[in-house]
Amino acid sequence: MSSGFNLSAFALRHRTLTLFFLLLATLAGVLAYATLGLKEEPEFKFKVMVVRVLWPGATAEEIEQQVTDKLERKLQDTPNLDYLRSYSRPGESVIFVNLAGSTRAKAVDDTWYQVRKKVADMAVELPAGVIGPFFNDEFGDTYTNIYAVTGEGFGYAEVKD
Repeated sequence: MSSGFNLSAFALRHRTLTLFFLLLATLAGVLAYATLGLKEEPEFKFKVMVVRVLWPGATAEEIEQQVTDKLERKLQDTPNLDYLRSYSRPGESVIFVNLAGSTRAKAVDDTWYQVRKKVADMAVELPAGVIGPFFNDEFGDTYTNIYAVTGEGFGYAEVKD
């Protein structure tokens, strides 16, 4: 005969205490379920911003020298910067600001604020006729499309083909 602790016997002898802990565990479970996050997908910060400047009538070389190079030099000391990638074509300059992968999600918004300030400071040094700069850092929105293909008189394999 075993003389170890018998949980079932203890629960039967102390019914009030057992009921109390059972209700307490149930209440804790209901509260935990009620405070679960409601988002379908987790919050994700995309660590790329696009800075776009338009200068109608300018050549690609003029855009490169008078807009893109100036903005890139100013953005080099952006906190958490990994690299800049840009292209210039007639009438348009586009700069991709890429943050380091180790950048915390909480620091991303502050870094984008710093980029906007730096570019705004440079706006007075850009040539006359420049339109912008325009910023795009909203890559986190996700949209879903579901398509169903049916074919009356065809089997599953035929529809799949």
